[in-house]
Amino acid sequence: QVQLVESGGGLVQAGGALRLSCAASGSISSINTMGWYRQAPGKQRELVTLITSGGSTNYADSVKGRFTISRDNAKNTVYLQMNSLKPEDTAVYYCNAVPSNGRLWGQGTQVTVSS
Repeated sequence: QVQLVESGGGLVQAGGALRLSCAASGSISSINTMGWYRQAPGKQRELVTLITSGGSTNYADSVKGRFTISRDNAKNTVYLQMNSLKPEDTAVYYCNAVPSNGRLWGQGTQVTVSS
């Protein structure tokens, strides 16, 4: 069973940048679409961005132009480059398949953006 471990979160000022990584314990090449999700306090978890095995991407309007998702199947890793961060980006960030697989949820990584 593949396990996903997110890392790279932290505290950053508004306008700053972070790069998140999602490392899989096994191959992700069989997972067609991978995504990054986030959950802010008191809110439901939402899909932020996704990437297909072919490299096609899609972004939520709230992060379009600021976030970039990428994947390296050889390293079994998915990345999320986050630029121009805003306080409303504060959340726990998770990676998972799209649609999500309940067995793949990891601990997530906390991103906190101060104003």
